[in-house]
Amino acid sequence: MEYCVGTLTLRIRVEHSRSLKDKRRVLRSLRDRLRRRHNLAVAEVGGQNSWRSSVVASATVAGSAAGARRVLEAAHDEAVRVLGRDLIDADLDILAL
Repeated sequence: MEYCVGTLTLRIRVEHSRSLKDKRRVLRSLRDRLRRRHNLAVAEVGGQNSWRSSVVASATVAGSAAGARRVLEAAHDEAVRVLGRDLIDADLDILAL
């Protein structure tokens, strides 16, 4: 049986953040939406101690590369809506296993 693992990595800069608490509030909102609406595993993987920057990774498993890509592209669109200009960059990768 073949399946695919897809990852979406988001580089975020929260300009208006004045503390880690402010940044974590933004990230929590994003994480909760991506988990609830797209059934993704989501974690902050970089910038944990920075007030204004972060790297967030999300992952999905699907039966096809097209299915994984569809889920991750929808999640990317959601991140753009939630973060706006705070989203600096995004990378989408698919690994067939």
